[in-house]
Amino acid sequence: MDELDRQILGVLRRDSRTPYTEIADEVGTSEGTVRNRVERMNEEGVIERFTVTTRTGNVKAMIEISVEVHVDTSAVSERMADWEEVDFVWQVSGEDDIVLVVDCVDTGAVNELITDAREMDDVKSTKTRLILDERLG
Repeated sequence: MDELDRQILGVLRRDSRTPYTEIADEVGTSEGTVRNRVERMNEEGVIERFTVTTRTGNVKAMIEISVEVHVDTSAVSERMADWEEVDFVWQVSGEDDIVLVVDCVDTGAVNELITDAREMDDVKSTKTRLILDERLG
């Protein structure tokens, strides 16, 4: 991956729907070059997916989860990724093992997810942080 790829990714991170012609103008290359590089980055797994960020008026939160030492964190993460309100599941280093980023209709729905997590045998503890504001990088 070179500097041009990084510039293209920067534009796509801000708005993944940006037309290739606009990206080309912004980074100073042709539309065909942008299209080819995006396709290559998709094939190589550099771009994992295109996603939608919403402003639903819902309650967004990070639920930080610690699991027992002997637990397969990937398996727990995969189960939680299936929960409808979960936007992202991150496996992280540090005090916690998994972080869920959730988008729920209200705080009651956030609390239900916390309860669901705590009821899993492998989960040791949870901490929750409400997301008050977000900006795209």
